[in-house]
Order: sequence, then structure tokens, then C-alpha cells
Amino acid sequence: MKRWFAAIMIALLLASGTEAAPASANETYNYSYWGTPVPAPDPYALEQVIYGSDWSAGPLSAPQDLYAGPGGKLYIADTGNNRIVILDRDLKLAGVVGGFDHDGKKDALSGPQGVFADRDGNMYVADTDNRRIVEFDNGGKLKRIIPEPESTLLRKGFQYTPTKLAVDKAGRLYVISQGSYEGIMEFESDGAFSGFIGTNRVKFSPVDLFWKRISTKAQREQMQQFIPIEFNNLDVDENGFIYTSTSEENSDQPLKRLNPSGTDILRSKGYFPPKGDVGNLEGASVTGSSIFVDVIADRAGMYSALDAKRGRVFTYDKDGNLLYEFGGLGSQQGNFRTPAAIGMLGDRIAVLDKDNSRLSVFAPTTYGSLIRSAVLALGEGKTDESTADWKRVLQLNANFDVAYIGIGKSLLKQGDNREAMSYFKLGNSREYYSEAFKRYRKEVVFEHFGTIVLVIALAIAVVIAAVKLAGRKTKGQFYREFGIIRNPFYTLLHPFNGFWEMKYERKGRLGVAFSIVALLVVAMIVKRQWGGFVVNFNNPDQLSTLNELKFILLPFFLWCIANWSLTTLMDGEGKFTEIMIATAYSLLPLVLIYFPQVLYSNAITADESSFYYLLDTIAMIWFVWLLFTGTMTVHQYSAGKTIVTMLLTLVVMGIIIFLGVLFFSMLQQMINFASSIYREITFRM
Repeated sequence: MKRWFAAIMIALLLASGTEAAPASANETYNYSYWGTPVPAPDPYALEQVIYGSDWSAGPLSAPQDLYAGPGGKLYIADTGNNRIVILDRDLKLAGVVGGFDHDGKKDALSGPQGVFADRDGNMYVADTDNRRIVEFDNGGKLKRIIPEPESTLLRKGFQYTPTKLAVDKAGRLYVISQGSYEGIMEFESDGAFSGFIGTNRVKFSPVDLFWKRISTKAQREQMQQFIPIEFNNLDVDENGFIYTSTSEENSDQPLKRLNPSGTDILRSKGYFPPKGDVGNLEGASVTGSSIFVDVIADRAGMYSALDAKRGRVFTYDKDGNLLYEFGGLGSQQGNFRTPAAIGMLGDRIAVLDKDNSRLSVFAPTTYGSLIRSAVLALGEGKTDESTADWKRVLQLNANFDVAYIGIGKSLLKQGDNREAMSYFKLGNSREYYSEAFKRYRKEVVFEHFGTIVLVIALAIAVVIAAVKLAGRKTKGQFYREFGIIRNPFYTLLHPFNGFWEMKYERKGRLGVAFSIVALLVVAMIVKRQWGGFVVNFNNPDQLSTLNELKFILLPFFLWCIANWSLTTLMDGEGKFTEIMIATAYSLLPLVLIYFPQVLYSNAITADESSFYYLLDTIAMIWFVWLLFTGTMTVHQYSAGKTIVTMLLTLVVMGIIIFLGVLFFSMLQQMINFASSIYREITFRM
């Protein structure tokens, strides 16, 4: 038995993985389930860079928006030159709109910051400095001007400054006005203002709210107001839903997808919310969250967002999974100095750089094309094609979790639930794994229903027979004697008698106590490494048996030492050995519950995990109760004094940890000082 136990411990000590090297700031990457940026192939490659000087119309000046319209045309809001530049599908100059006739008089755009074109080719311009919306027909002639709205829905002092706009299939116009924290302004097809939609929630600090509650009216007027953050860009997809972006930092919802009533329906079923970067990269000069300045809808529910802080384009699928990212800051081609807008040219992506006054066009690589093809095929129900594409993606990037999930979805649609489970597990998708497992478990139950019922009936019969046999043996006995080995188990249900016998009848043994602690270490290792996938959120690359030893043995000995040190000053009758034994016996419920809990966790779905967590709660409450009764019995304290002693023991543990850290810190400084003196003497000699 000792050899088997040693072999198991060695296997557990060796059961740890090696974490993949994280991506650096100069690489394309994707995030793993654990938040680590993992290197990935380039999804897009620079196809061409276009400067305004390449056209006969002259260079661009601080352009701030672009839109890919019908017929392959590309519309650029050349803000600094007060005009709209129109390119054809070959990115050649097709027209320029700046000045125009307005009721027989000359008129002109002034600082336009937004442009949009409907399916008929009509062009809408956010004429920002003139505080109006101008609509042109397909030939560039003025159709109408939508002036500044006048409505009781607008707050007093509202400044109408349109910056971005979009039009849906019904002709409704959606406008973002600078400083409009009420939401997106909605205009009917006839140009009448109808109200705001999609107002962002107010965010504030609880401390600020407290001070505002207790402040006087004069003080509140001088405080910063709690107002929602405004939108900075928008786009309308083919189904009429509005994608929006905000520049709020450290937000989990910088992107939204609004339905006609203004409710956000953007799905966020990925590892992380669709918010760009979720951590800092190695060697990165820029830190913090992404700041999105534009968002564009794509096919099959995909969408891309432009991060101005790092100059990156992030593309997500309809579930919010990050598919890929590319780009970066810099003056060299392929990077951006001040990215301002993004547009989709089929499967190509165009990015407008405001300060460099240039347009960069990127084409998908083989890797990017395969990802797009797999997503599109799955959206169209072509599961075989999607699976084939995802498998080719994995040949290029085996660390791409979304590909495993994509294959799992295809297999799930085909009814291959067992194989789908394995792919969902590789992709760390507990939601889809749970669904596949539920279907697979149902198949197994139907297939082996008779055998399962027979096994359950036999198990019940064995339990009933064992209970009756035990009842016969103990019939007529008023007192039963329990030996040293059985004493911890007797203590579980009879803590006062059990701890009394442990202390006064000498039935407690340190060997048994240490065995319980060792079993708890094994139980924790087994639970963390082999717990059911749907409830196991431990990173296998970071699991370490040494950590389990540290997090169990160290608190155990700290508690015993702190309790003994404290109770010697509080007239406690317990010896150090008795404290250790009582504490170890109190840990037995954790051992007895954790092992079957691991088995149970591998047979449940996510919807059935409530009982799993209930077992954790029961085990912990049982442990605390035994520790309380053990402390009270060993030291012969009252209930109130026991509670105070246990709380003070926790305080003493904190003091011991603080002194230990302080001691080792001072020791390290002394060693560094001595080594520096030694180096100095060696150098001078």
C-alpha cells in the first residue's frame, strides 16, 4: 500500500503542463480561454496604400469617415478639405462633392465628419460645421437638406452637431450628434425628428454617489454630473440592426447591436466580451483597454471594430468570439498613426488614417479566408464545408480555440454528440459542451436502459441488506466502543463524544491525523485536475501539486501554531498535539465529500451544477462545525469563548504571516547588502 501511495503521489506531482509562450506586441494574436495572447498567423495582408495625391483631386486633409456603398463605391469624408471623395470599385476617383447649388445659390459643405450611401446610391453627409444633414442623389446633385431639429424632446441648451450617420431600408435616418449623451437621434424618412434610441447607462462611483447624497444643493451643482457616455460611430447591417461604438475605457460593452427599439442584443458568448484587448502584451508601449472609434457590420453576423489606441482591427463572429486581429500603430505602411474609420470592400478591409491622410486596403490571407469561409458556411448550414475549413485553419494555427468550437457546432448539427464533446472541450466551450453531453447522455441511457435499472436495483438491495445487518449487530447495545481508526468517522456524527474520547481516552493519533491531511491534499489535486469539465475552471497549465501542498499544509500548521500560542494565554487545556489531531479530524468531511463529488461532476451538465456547489457548501459548513466543537472540547471553553478564540486565531495567523514576510524581506536585504560589499571588496582587490 505504501508503494502504491508513493506512486500515486509521484504521478500527481508530475501532472502539470507547460504554458504556451504569450504573443508580443509586434505579432498578430488571439486570446486563449485563460486570457493569454497566443501568436496567430496574419489574417490580413496589406494590398495597397492610397494617398490623395494619387488622384487628380489633390491630397486628403484630416479625413474622418468612409463608407463602402452599393456598386463597390467608396465614400470618404475629406473633412479638412470640406468635401466628399468618391472612389469606384477599382479605387479610382469617381467624383468629388464639395460645393453645390441650393435653390439657385451656391452652397458648400463645411467640415463634414460623416458619410453614408443607401442602396439606391443616394449619399447622406453629416455637414458638421453647418449643423445639418445634406442628401445628394446618385449623380452628386442636392436632393434635400435636413436642418437642425426643433423639438420638445431636446433638452434646453442642446447643441446639434452631427458627426456620424446611417440610414436603414425604411429610410429612417440615425444621427450621432457631438455631446448628445441621450443616445442616437432618429429621423423619419421625411426628415422629421422622432426621438432618441439606445441611451447608454450612467456609470458612476459609489463614493461619488454617497457624497452627492449628503451634499447641499449648492455643492451638488458644483459636482461633476452623472451622465451617460455618448456614441462615437454607428453602422446599420442588412437586417436593420444598428452597430454602435463608444470610446469608454475599461468597459465590457464598448460595442452594441441595437434593435429598432434601442435595446442592445449583441451576443457575448465568447471567452471575453467583445471589447478588443483584454490584457497587456509583452513589450507593448501602450497599456490599458482598447478605445474603439468605428464599427462595421459584415456577413453572417460578423463585425469588425477599429481600436484607435493600438491601431488594431478586431473581428468577431455573431456570438462575440474573437476571430482575428491585425494592424498596429506606426508611420510605416500597414500601420496607422491615427486610425479614424473602417469599411468592408467585400472581404477586403479599408482603414482610413486621419493624420497620415491615406487609405490602407487589406486583403485576407489564406488563414483569414479560411476563417471567413468556415463562419459563412456554418451560418448557411453547410456543416461539412465548415468543418473542412476549420480543420484547415487548425493546420495553420492549432491554438485557435474558436476553430475547435466551430467544428463542434458542425458535429452537433450532424448529431455526432460524442465527437462534438471532445471538440468543445478542446475549445473550452462549457455551454456547448454541456448541450452535447446532455444529448449524448440521453443516447446512452436509452441504449442501456435495462442495464442501468438493474445496476441501480442491485445497489439499493445491497445498501438495504448492509443496513439491516448492521442493525442486527448493534441491536440491544447502549454503548459502542470505537477504536483508534474508527474514531475520526465516529466524530463526524458525534463530535462532542468523539473529541472527548480523542482527548481523555487517548484515541487520537498523529499518524491518523497526518493521513487525513495527506488524503485531503490528494482530494484537492484530484478535484482540480480531474473534476468535471463543466465545473472545472482551473488552467491545467498552471496547476501545481506544490501549490496544493502550500495552500493546505501551510494553513493547517499556521492554525495549529496560532491556536496553541493564543490558548496558552487564555487558559486553554489543549496540548499542541491535541490541537493538531482535532484540526485534522475536522478536515475529514472535505475528504469524504470531494472524492465522490469529482465522480458526480463528470456526469452532470452545467444546468445541473447547483448540487455540485451545494456539496462544497455542506463540506465547508461541516468542517467549521467540527472545528468549533473540537476547539471547544479540547480547551474546555464555552461556546462564546470558542468563537472569540477562533476569530482571534485568524488574526494571529495574519500576524505570523506578516512577521514571516517581514523577516524574509529583511533577510534578503541583508544578503544583498553583504553580497554588494563582497563584490566591492573583490573589485578593489
